[in-house]
Parts: sequence; C-alpha cells; structure tokens
Amino acid sequence: MKRGYFLDHIAAMHGYVPGEQINDPDVIKLNSNENPYPPSPKVLMAIRTAAGAALRRYPEPASDTLRRAAARVYGVDVEQIIAGNGSDELLSMLMRCFVAPGDRVAYATPTYSLYDTLVEIQGGTKAAVRYDDGFGIPPVLARQRAAVTFLCNPNAPSGTLVSRAAIARLARAVRGILVVDEAYIDFASSAEASCIPLVQRHDNVIVLRTFSKSFSLAGLRIGLAFASKPLVAGMMKVKDSYNLNRLSAIAATAALNDLRWMQRNVRRIQSSRDVLSESLTRLGLQVYPSHTNFVLARRAGIDMGTVQRELKARRMLIRHFDVPELDDCLRISVGTPAETRTVINALRQVLPAAGVRRRSRSTR
Repeated sequence: MKRGYFLDHIAAMHGYVPGEQINDPDVIKLNSNENPYPPSPKVLMAIRTAAGAALRRYPEPASDTLRRAAARVYGVDVEQIIAGNGSDELLSMLMRCFVAPGDRVAYATPTYSLYDTLVEIQGGTKAAVRYDDGFGIPPVLARQRAAVTFLCNPNAPSGTLVSRAAIARLARAVRGILVVDEAYIDFASSAEASCIPLVQRHDNVIVLRTFSKSFSLAGLRIGLAFASKPLVAGMMKVKDSYNLNRLSAIAATAALNDLRWMQRNVRRIQSSRDVLSESLTRLGLQVYPSHTNFVLARRAGIDMGTVQRELKARRMLIRHFDVPELDDCLRISVGTPAETRTVINALRQVLPAAGVRRRSRSTR
C-alpha cells in the first residue's frame, strides 16, 4: 500500500536522528562520540597523495587492498571481510540480505536506535527486550525466533561490555544471524574483548567494525564486516558496485598500517575517560562502567534535558535522549583533558539547579 508516493510504512515512520552537528571550532562538541585527536599523519599523507588525477577513475569494486590489510591485522582470510560506507551501510546490507517483510529482528534496549529505523525500512517486526540494570544479555533475547539478532558490544549508549564467552553462548542459542556491532571495541579494557574470532567457529556470526571512532575517520565513513566466507559472498551480491570511495579506502588502509598511532590515542582517551567518570561520580551521578569513548551518567528521576540545554547555551554539546529509559541520563563523549575539565566545571555549576522531575512514565 502507498500513502501518496511513499509506501505506507515509510510515510508513517520516523527517521533516525543523529547527534547535532555544529561546525564551530569554539564549541566543545562531545555529543557524537567523535575522536578528539586527529588521524595518523600517514593517513593524511596518503589522502593528499591520492587526491589527484586518479580520482577520475572508479575505486576498487570490493576494496581489495583494504581487505588485504584488514585480513593481516585481524587474522582472517580476505574472503571473510566486506567493506562498507561506514558500518551503518553494512547494517543496511544485512537487513536486505536476511530480513523479509514481517521477519523478527531482536535486540536488547536501550541500544543503538538506528536498529529501530532499519527494521521499519525493511518492513520487519521489532522484537525488542529490555536490558536489566547491569546491561547483561537478557536470557529471553535468544528466544525471540529472530531472523537477525543485533548485539551492540560495547553497548551504546550505556558503554557496558559483555564477554566473548557470553556472546558465543548467544550465537549457539539464536535461531538466525547474530550481528555483533563492535563500533567501540578498541576502547575496551580487555584485549580479548573482540568477537572476530567467533566467525571462525560460528557460521551465523557477523562482526562489524568502524573506522569512525578509534581511527578518527568519522568524516570518511568506513566500516568492515567479518563473517564466514559463504555469508560474505552472499552480502557481496547486494552491495553497491563501488560502495567505498577511493579516498576512504586509501585512508583506511593507511590507518591499519599505523596501528600504533590509533592505540596511542586510545590510551589517551581511556585516561580521560577515567577522569570523566570519577568526576561525574563525585558530582553525585550514577556512572556506568564504560568500555567506549563516552560515559553514560544518570541522576535518577531527574529530566536531564534541562542540563543538556544549559550546557548548549554555554557552547558545549552533550547528548540527551528524550525517551523514558534514558531521560534521566546524559551521554558525554570523552574529549581532550582540557575539554573534560571545562565540561565538568560547567556541570558543577549547573547540576545543583537541575531539579526538574521527569514526567511519570505512565503518562508518556
């Protein structure tokens, strides 16, 4: 059915709303989980070298040079990797491959809200279950009879992490594809946190990675998916012919060839994350243990949108989600030490005045 020119379900849905983007160097921007440090100088040099006459030609259709570099770094075969225009494009490809209209798509909430939008676009059926207070995998998640189950790990927006062993158990228990979205995994405290090794043992596991966060390349939109060879071969059928542009593929390859730069920036962010978490705790907020480049902080029963708006008036952007599960929370990206100090000082002034009780959940 159609409503005007649009399919009914497209006309009725709400699109995904990303974090506010302001191109003003004087604004402290900690609302989109961007890396506060620049990409490797080798990346910038590679882009400058490539930005010439060769741009008149199409890029490699399957980003083979990038895939070979990723295979070396992550210890899999080239045929187990597919590249995308950010991990968001890979998520869309997964929906086209595995979800027919009416099929169930499962995930625990609160989590990355793009999953909701993708299910609606595909005409699937949401099978959303609630996380417990500790953000462990809900046992009921595996019983949803879903064509696809999403697990964001570390989770957004909580920043919490579940173990590889727990995810392996989930892979054995789910009915269909299990997608482990590892956008923030490089910031995790454990080097054994990634689930890429699971793709060798479970033919239904797909692991997503992005260059937006730890590699400081959000502006170039680069993602990778790791899976068994048959799954990758099938996904290749639905990808756009030249889905990753020449400069992005070259930049990502250069980034993989300079892991030390990324790892150094990760350590700096982890250090600032500890300072941010400790400071927020001293301000009386409940802070969830973060394995990401952001922190989720809660003041139970208070609508923290007031705080977010007050900081915006002071030219500081942080994230507030106006939904019942999260309206008493703030998500703050980890910035530089100077940015962290500035935001904490502002919160110290603003929080005592934040006494607006949120509306009753029953009236929402």
